[in-house]
This record gives sequence, C-alpha cells and structure tokens, in this order.
Amino acid sequence: MRFERGALVVFLALLVWAPFPLGSNRAWAWTLLEAGLFLAAALWTIGWMQRRHGSLALVRAAWPAFALLGAWLVYLALLWTPLPAGLVRALSPQAAAVHALAAPYAETSWITLSIDPNASFVFWLKSCAWAIAFFLTLALAHTRPRAQLIAIVLVLSGLAQAVYGGLMHLTGTNLEIFGTQIPHAAHASGGFVNRNHLAGFLEITLALGIGLMVGSLRETGRRTWRQFFRDMAALLLSPRAPLRLVLVAMVIALVMTRSRMGNTAFFSSLLIAGGVALALSRHATRSTVILIASLIAIDIFIVGSWFGVEKTMQRIEQTTTRDVSEREDPTVYAVEIARDYPLFGAGPGTFHTAFTRYRGPDIQGFFDHAHNDYTQFLVETGAIGTAIIGALPLMALVLAVMALSRRRDPLARGFAFAVVMGVSAIAIHSTVDFNLQIPANAFAFMVLLAYAWIAFHLGRNDGVD
Repeated sequence: MRFERGALVVFLALLVWAPFPLGSNRAWAWTLLEAGLFLAAALWTIGWMQRRHGSLALVRAAWPAFALLGAWLVYLALLWTPLPAGLVRALSPQAAAVHALAAPYAETSWITLSIDPNASFVFWLKSCAWAIAFFLTLALAHTRPRAQLIAIVLVLSGLAQAVYGGLMHLTGTNLEIFGTQIPHAAHASGGFVNRNHLAGFLEITLALGIGLMVGSLRETGRRTWRQFFRDMAALLLSPRAPLRLVLVAMVIALVMTRSRMGNTAFFSSLLIAGGVALALSRHATRSTVILIASLIAIDIFIVGSWFGVEKTMQRIEQTTTRDVSEREDPTVYAVEIARDYPLFGAGPGTFHTAFTRYRGPDIQGFFDHAHNDYTQFLVETGAIGTAIIGALPLMALVLAVMALSRRRDPLARGFAFAVVMGVSAIAIHSTVDFNLQIPANAFAFMVLLAYAWIAFHLGRNDGVD
C-alpha cells in the first residue's frame, strides 16, 4: 500500500496547491499541476501492478463516465491530429480555409480540424489530467474514511483561499504575483487573478463542506421547535463546530469577492439542492436541510453584514446594461464562430485565435475566453464535443439525485447533496463566466463530479445502504 499512500499524499497536496499560483492558469503552473497528477497516477499504477491497492469497485461502477471521458479524449486528439486536406475540407470547410489563409503558397496534403493544433494539444493534455483526477478520486476514495479525507482536504483548500483572500482584502494589500497585479484591496481574490474564479472555487468547496455537514447529522423524525433549537445549540457545541466555523469563513470570503453571479449561484444552488433533497428523499432529511439553510441564513444576515454583504447587494442592484453587454457582446460574436464551425468547432484552446476575425468594433480589450463556458465549449469543440463533455456533469447530477432518493446512509446523502449543489452552482455561474477554463477550478470540479458515484455506490457492499 506504500505506493497508493504516496499517490494519495501527492493528490491531496495538489488539491491545496492548485489555486495558489493564480489558479494554476499560467503555462508553468498548469504544467506542474499536470505533472503532479501524472505522478500520482504513476504511483497508483505501480501499487496496482504489485496488487497492493484498495478496492476498485467504485472505478468499475463508474464505467459509463470513463466511457464518456475516453470518447472525449479521443475526440480531442482527432482535432489536433493531421488529416488529409480533402477530408478536413469536407468535415470543416472553414478550418480548411483558415489553414489556406495561414499558408497561401504552401501545398500540403495534411492539415488539422483545429485552426491552432498546438493550442489544442495543450488543451488535450489538460483534459488528460482532469480525467486522471476523476479516476484517482474514485480509486483512492475506496473507503468511507478515505472519501471523507479527500472531501475534507478540498474543503480546507477552500478555507485556505478564503482566509488568504479575506485577510488580504481587509488589510487593503495589493500585490504583484508572478508579474500580475492582484487588487486585493478592492475585493477578495485569494490566489486567483479574477475574483469570480475565487467565487467559483468557493462554490465547489462550500458545496462539499455543506455536504459533509449534512452527512454528519442524523434524522430523528418529527420534532418540536424547542427540540429543533436545542439540536441547533448542540450542533454549535459539538465536534462538528469546527466544520461550521470553516463554512462561516468561506461564506464571508464569498461575500467579499463582490462577485454578483458567484453569490447568486451559491445561494440559488443551496435552494435547489435543498428543494431536491426535500422532494425526493424517502429517508427524511427535512430537518437537516432546514438546519443547514437556517445556519447559512444566519451567516448572510448577521455575519455577512459585518463583512460587506450590503456592498455585494449594491453591486447587483446597480448592474447596468453596459455591465451586461460587456459580458454578452463577446458571446454574441462568438456564436458566429460556432455557426462557421458547427460540428467540430475551431479547435480546443483556440478561442483567442478564432475570436480575432469575428469581434466587432465595439469590443474593447483582448479576450482569451468567452464569458460563458457553454459558448466556449461550443466554439472550440463544436456540437459533437459539447454533447460528449456536457453529458458527464449531467450524468453526475442524475446519479446524485438518485442517491438522494434511494440511499439511507447519511454520508452518502451528504455527498449527493454536495454534487447537486456544486454542479448547479457552476452551471449557473458558467452562463456569465469561464470557471471551467481555469485549471484549479476544472480540477476541483472533476473531483466533485466523482463524488456522485461515491454517493451512489460507496458502502453498499458493506451493508450500508
């Protein structure tokens, strides 16, 4: 088990490290993250070859997800692999035309579906790393303590970002990190360049933290209000209190990001997950959801009022049509790219290249990403790629909902609650931002998705329903 424990240590260290170097959104930073994940996979593989590893039941149970990930990686590789020019002209005429423009006098019989195969290869390597992260989560979380440990470390990673971002904001300290100015005095950004990406990371880690809280509670059936408040007081004095304080700190940091959609997505997703849990659970979690929702409400209306929640609300209220157009206009022009590259897209990682030909005169500044994850996936990977990768979070969401409906195990229901909440939050936030293009957030999101299979399958063979 030595190599498997080594893989676990590397994996947990990466969960904490990934957000700090600007969300790992620099070439050297995401290369380190990829190398770390490949190292963890290599260590696990050595242990597997020596037959010294834990159960692979969760990995086998998630075969539909691995089939999707395999199809996704093969599809992405097809986009940067040179193909006969005639075939590319038939499959993607616009891509062939761009290659002809790039080398008008060159006669080549082999070109790629991607208009920038080097950028697409880099994107493919990242996708390989995220697929490995999904696999390692399931392979390493083969027991309840392991599943809890990975979730706790990811939550603590969110806490580290919350404390760092919050302290830098409260002290009004602006820093230049790796040549990039981070305006901490204006809002909390943590280790990220963009406050919205800290908000996205906190959405994922808060969902897992609340899921752990839900999983630690026990249902006692119908109770009076006196018993309810007595149980709430007992919670605050119990060993679960540290987790409660962690959630408070993370909510405070989320408020201090001043991210309009980040805060909206978090609270909307909490209501969605709570509503789904109440509607579908046969094993009454009603009091659990009421308890968690009430504690979060206390955070917002009491704790949040001390740390600027009114400023965030003011930003939402003062949102102008210009603010909206700054996010919408690039997306509108990007839709034109999707029309020219309908099936295969312009190539993964090529948005910044493709957008230069389609941007209007009203677009100011440089856009390396669309402010909409859905549009960016459609532009870069086409309808085929978007359908393949979009099916993965949808599958996880369905499985989590089924776990909420069928499982009696409180921990399993807690993980399922976290998946519903986290996926819903990122789905909402992705309409105006590009969290899934940030390596640290994409890594955390893949770990979260794996917990759908953990929630549905973990412990069933041990008699824990």
